[in-house]
Amino acid sequence: WEVHKKFGSLPWDQLLAPAIDLAENGFEVSVYMSDMLIRYHEKLSGFEETSKIFQKDYPNFLTKKFIQKDLAQTLKIIAKNGRDGFYKGKVAQLIINEMNSGTGIISQTDLDNYSSIWRDPIIGYFKNHKIISMGPPSSGGIALVQLLNGAEQLETKKYNHNSLEYINTVTEIESRVYADRATHLGDPDYYNVPQASLLNKDYLFNRFNEIKSTIKTPSSEIKEGSFDINESNETTHFSIVDKFGNAVSITTTINGAYGSKVVVEGAGFLLNNEMDDFSVKPGYPNMFGLVGGEANAIEPNKRMLSSMTPTIIEKDNNLYMVLGTPGGSTIITSVFQTILNVIDYGMGMQEAVDSKKFHHQWLPDVLVVEEKTLSDELNKELTDIGHKIVNRSSLGRMDCILINEDGSLDGGADKRGDNTAIGY
Repeated sequence: WEVHKKFGSLPWDQLLAPAIDLAENGFEVSVYMSDMLIRYHEKLSGFEETSKIFQKDYPNFLTKKFIQKDLAQTLKIIAKNGRDGFYKGKVAQLIINEMNSGTGIISQTDLDNYSSIWRDPIIGYFKNHKIISMGPPSSGGIALVQLLNGAEQLETKKYNHNSLEYINTVTEIESRVYADRATHLGDPDYYNVPQASLLNKDYLFNRFNEIKSTIKTPSSEIKEGSFDINESNETTHFSIVDKFGNAVSITTTINGAYGSKVVVEGAGFLLNNEMDDFSVKPGYPNMFGLVGGEANAIEPNKRMLSSMTPTIIEKDNNLYMVLGTPGGSTIITSVFQTILNVIDYGMGMQEAVDSKKFHHQWLPDVLVVEEKTLSDELNKELTDIGHKIVNRSSLGRMDCILINEDGSLDGGADKRGDNTAIGY
């Protein structure tokens, strides 16, 4: 609503019409979505309203259209009344009713007081490219610029792609950046984020200068702590470029898979579980295994730290790339490695997206690698220098656009999920 007021050209209700049609008349369930609904059958069956919408066709989702009549009505109200269609009136009352029945604490006062905030982007540089990304309370932009500085300083391009030296050097950079994330990043309205210091060239040089390509530094020597890692992908990203060269990179999330699993009765939408992105207490991990400190402690009206990294890149003052992905704590490293794939390794957009990814977030001290990335020999070599390797079926679901020299657009839609690249 705020973006439309500032930049929109089409009528608001016209923009919502396709979503209303999909909710009201339904759409065919993909194999990927069916697998997800079956996988989460038990959790989505725990609340009557959620089960009614998300599990009514279990397990035969592929034979029925997925219809959301209540959501269609909610969207019609928002189409007519804009922001007030959600935060006031019937929909707001349905939210409050859900709070009252589920012992929630959100009040109408909370809904009245909420507003989105325009913030300046993080801007940095990688070689001859200008990096524009999201600032706090997302950690994505600062972390991405730090990572790219490390890659440029240590000349990761000189190593063979996904070789021992490349993987170890990149994970050493990632580990240090995630340690900074845990200590220094939070909502800038409540915590003085040392943004300039974190992006200072001298600071970053000293931060990465001791990294050796074949030596692994234990996370305990950077900061103490260890625990299990999890990932959730209930985040959506899209990248758009129009015929005028305008670009949009948007990441939005309800955090865990299907959020809190609670659908607001009569309104048809899920409530998120974004509170997990706060630091419950210093050194205690959230569902992604990320730790935090006082900078991201829970406070009234405060916004939680996220990993969202919607990014736009310019080259020679022209639009060059639009990127982003879901993936919890792996978002930042997936975007980082995709950028390196294009700029340093000359890959096309789809190839860069398809390329196998890996992830290290300092704590827990494990190297998460997509299946079939490592040969047996490379797996042994990484293990021998101290890496504890955890295999994952997939990392991230990148959706990206590369602008070629002739002005044509090269789309990269991640085959790891239900992603599509289309042009009109």
